[in-house]
Amino acid sequence: MWIAVMVALTAAGAILLIFFGLAGILGRDRTMDDRLGRYASLRPDGDGREADQRRGRSSALARRLDKAVSKTTYAEMMATKLARADLRLTVGEFVMIKLAAALAAYALGMLLGRNTGAISLLVGVAFLLPGSFIPDLYVIMRAKGRTKKFNLQLGDTISLLSNSLRSGYSLLQSMELIARESPPPMSHEFTRVVREVGLGISHQEAMSNLLRRVPSEDLDLLITAINIQHEVGGNLAQILDVIGHTIRERVRIKGEISVLTAQGQMSGYVITLLPPGLGVVLYLINPNYMSQIFAWPWICMPIGAGVMVVVGFWAMQKIVTIEV
Repeated sequence: MWIAVMVALTAAGAILLIFFGLAGILGRDRTMDDRLGRYASLRPDGDGREADQRRGRSSALARRLDKAVSKTTYAEMMATKLARADLRLTVGEFVMIKLAAALAAYALGMLLGRNTGAISLLVGVAFLLPGSFIPDLYVIMRAKGRTKKFNLQLGDTISLLSNSLRSGYSLLQSMELIARESPPPMSHEFTRVVREVGLGISHQEAMSNLLRRVPSEDLDLLITAINIQHEVGGNLAQILDVIGHTIRERVRIKGEISVLTAQGQMSGYVITLLPPGLGVVLYLINPNYMSQIFAWPWICMPIGAGVMVVVGFWAMQKIVTIEV
């Protein structure tokens, strides 16, 4: 009986945390200073007016968490990841979401192990740590997808930049044209670059901030060419034509490799998800039968199997990953 009450209270707490976190995210009024403060690579422990306004709009719990982690390297690293994923969250709000996900995973573990007596607490704790990493996985996947989409648009963007320079536009005017005509995320990123330059930041620093938000080798090549041309001069439009051709060929080769390795990647996902999926189905069909495996010492079997499945998935992903 007490286990059911604990699960209910934990689930209620997780729901409340998620609700207040989403309310804080959707209810804030993001001004221009707030957006520039996040995307102009300001440090999370900065004492500027933008940071004060952002903390003032946050909830009390988020402010306390921001203050607690602001002096750590985790805050700076997490702020960079959130910027790369284009998530307008403070580090404190993200920590709140992680806590909510951990509590929800703990409640799920307690619910699945409710027929195993004292082992149910161990099952809940086993679900707790992986559940806390679900928001991190979402941020990483979103950042990777955004970077991939940016790289696919970069070849056409360089052609547009080269043609606008040939027509007599300056570099800043060409960037403004990209911000107006290109689809997101390219337009969003170059809009931030133009705004930073308008606030007095140099082209080199603004482009370096762009590279921190979008860690791309192709973008690094473009920024290096622009910086060299700014220092020594030369025909930037001609240089951009060569770089654009190189980037388009690299994108084409990556697409061919992705097609050739798609079967191996899909096999890795299917083989990895099949054992836990089958276990969940069997548990729903016959809970008493499956609950026996969570008793000591048989619980070592699913733990060992989970570790081997993760190692196998990592090995398969390494095999099908080919760097270009």
